[in-house]
Amino acid sequence: MSAAAHRPRRSCLYMPGANPRALEKAKSLSADTLIFDLEDAVAPEAKIEARNTVCDAVKAGGYGPREIVIRVNGLDTEWGLDDIKTAVDAGPNAILAPKVIDGGDIDRLNDAMTRAGAPDDMGLWVMIEMPKAILNIQDIAEAVGRTRLTAFVMGTNDLAKELRGVNDPPVRTAFQTSLGLSVAAARAYDLLAIDGVFNGIGDEEGLEAECQQGRLMGFDGKTLIHPSQLEAANRVFAPDAADVDQAKAVIEAFADPANAGKGVLKVNGKMTELLHLEEAQRTVAVADAIAAMAG
Repeated sequence: MSAAAHRPRRSCLYMPGANPRALEKAKSLSADTLIFDLEDAVAPEAKIEARNTVCDAVKAGGYGPREIVIRVNGLDTEWGLDDIKTAVDAGPNAILAPKVIDGGDIDRLNDAMTRAGAPDDMGLWVMIEMPKAILNIQDIAEAVGRTRLTAFVMGTNDLAKELRGVNDPPVRTAFQTSLGLSVAAARAYDLLAIDGVFNGIGDEEGLEAECQQGRLMGFDGKTLIHPSQLEAANRVFAPDAADVDQAKAVIEAFADPANAGKGVLKVNGKMTELLHLEEAQRTVAVADAIAAMAG
């Protein structure tokens, strides 16, 4: 199991690309992932300047262990292709693309990254925020075998608009089908799944509840729109101490020569099958990675 596969993505914080002070402040925030945004957070007249500001900041570095992602404009816009070229040159961990609707979009984005000189280990994250993306979610996920596709990021604000649905956090009735299908596809094709944003800045109870819902559904973490939301996401999406202790006990039990060849064991009073071993290993790896980031 690679370290990258178990890198924490509990908190993925959007930072407006047109705000140099925000990009500087990000160096001190407790986010696992920083998403420097050239799309929704930037007005059309400011997009070129924001592109240069973000890419200069990424090149300069100083973000420590935080994962760096640049969200570009779509290839169907006047900025998209140049965004990808400049972003790839800046060297982030991944590029995030908006509004994909099928596997062909993933191929076109991957080709654009290749032509821009992206290394093989630069990830391609995509926003799942259009009804056609939900209908084509397996087709999109299947591109993982031939492209840099790494992660699904739920765009619940755009989904609400496109579905003409009403967002009722933390229940999110209108999104249940979209969220569930996206997680299922992500797990089937070994992709990351990052939950959508919570718009209620200052509503700590609502944020906590929505993070809990996302974790129960199987998401790896949550996109955030304000630094005040980091603590809740980091706490909820981290394995708790009891889960880590149980995972370690499961690993030790199956490693015991006395249990060789056994498919089912009793660990701390719980029936544990061999299929639980992989999840136990993932839990411990994520916990170790979180501890390493904390220093």
